Amino acid sequence: MRWLALAFGILIVALQYPMWLGKGGWLQVRESDRQLAAQREVNAKLKARNDALDADVRDLKTGSEAIEERARAELGMIRQDEVFFQVQTGGAGVKPAPSAAARNAAAAHPAPGH
Repeated sequence: MRWLALAFGILIVALQYPMWLGKGGWLQVRESDRQLAAQREVNAKLKARNDALDADVRDLKTGSEAIEERARAELGMIRQDEVFFQVQTGGAGVKPAPSAAARNAAAAHPAPGH
């Protein structure tokens, strides 16, 4: 009787092995589900990017406002009747370099005390 119980136990373990560890088993299915979830996340990000690019293309094809906006932002273009002001920051205490005539005049007539 003991041999029969042992044989059934071995048979049960042998039948369970492919279900857990074999090809198409529980562990492989779990890993495949994890990979599928990761790929779906990547696909969702790419779809959002593609939708944004598609909207840009549609805007560029249908209206001139998107073209004008892109030309202003990327190429620095302005309209013919506009005035362009460029504000420089961080250079408040910088003096312009003296011209060549001013340098020549300073060299010909040194300041007193030098």
